[in-house]
Amino acid sequence: MLSALRRALPLWLVLVAAYAVTLAVPGGPTGHGRFSAPEAHRLLAAESLVSDGDVDLRDEYATRAYRDWYAGTLTPAAAPTEGRLVEPVGLGFTLVIAPAYRVAGPDGVRVFLMMIAALGFCLAAALGRALVPEPWATRAALVVGLSPPAVGAATAVAPALVGATVLAGAALLALRVRAAPGRALAFWGAALVAALPWLATELVAPAVVIAVAMSRWLRRRQRGLSGFIALEVALTSAVVYITVSDRLYGGLTPHDVARDGATGASGLAEHLERAPRLVGVWIGDEGLLVWSPFLLLAFVALWRLWRSRRERLAVAVSGQVDVEVTATFLALIALAVALTATFAAPSLDGGGRSWMHVRHMLPALPPLAALSAWGWRFAPRSGVVLAALTVGASVALVATHL
Repeated sequence: MLSALRRALPLWLVLVAAYAVTLAVPGGPTGHGRFSAPEAHRLLAAESLVSDGDVDLRDEYATRAYRDWYAGTLTPAAAPTEGRLVEPVGLGFTLVIAPAYRVAGPDGVRVFLMMIAALGFCLAAALGRALVPEPWATRAALVVGLSPPAVGAATAVAPALVGATVLAGAALLALRVRAAPGRALAFWGAALVAALPWLATELVAPAVVIAVAMSRWLRRRQRGLSGFIALEVALTSAVVYITVSDRLYGGLTPHDVARDGATGASGLAEHLERAPRLVGVWIGDEGLLVWSPFLLLAFVALWRLWRSRRERLAVAVSGQVDVEVTATFLALIALAVALTATFAAPSLDGGGRSWMHVRHMLPALPPLAALSAWGWRFAPRSGVVLAALTVGASVALVATHL
């Protein structure tokens, strides 16, 4: 444990220092202060929880409780529900930021969130070490942590990178369960999976991937009781989540109170019409590979995975089966995030924050960083070039907005 902390601490400190620079970058592009409108809504929910102990925002809007940190006029993002004014903000995310808001206000929330974001990339390095030795894992996590999507979102008051951190932690525990199944690991892995929907509904699909994988690995290792405990934790959380959402928001999720609905589309046909966005989330104007070309190495890793399976390297190389299973697992998590962004996200824009790009793909950054570490090992020179382009883009982005 101590060796893991010593290994992670330098990476964490470098990322926190880099993210601290962005605290001077204004959040809103329309002159409404340091925060965009979506961020202001989330802070207002935290204000209500801290001051009133609930998430009914009627009195906060009546007193313009946001005026100290949002210069514009903030209008409700949803109509009243059963006499309450609640908005599509995840209750779990509100609970996460509420202590920091109580202690240090909105700026304290931004500092707290950037520390969580940095932790997520430390966990990404740990995921990478399941595929490759050092220094590839830590270097890849550092580059992705310094990429424009990560830098742009690190201090944003949004659940994406908090979700990425919890997702990375759950994935890491699931891999530990596969290697050495135990009740404690299964319980805490299931607890992190159970927390994901509370942070943001968009995290349900990758949470299901991890839950199914962990359950399967426990069953194969004849750890029925551990699997039952893990499943019970996840299912209990799901039932409570649906019950609370129905009572507070009048639907299955907090986003059901949004004026355009949870996804901004209705019916299966309208959602399927979004299929072309599956390309856009990677290479469009808001595409992940456009803003972080280093992640092209993740596709190199997928090519290596395909070749390894086709040539049946696991038969000849000791430990190759573990690499194949880990890479497949991480790729499925990233795919679940991409499919959610494609079909469930109302739009692919920056959510009101002028430089928070590819926000719907942010939870996929840790697994993609781990895959990129594997790809970098087999394409070292190309990796250096892509790393330089990615970090250079972040430097230019910060310099432009300061």
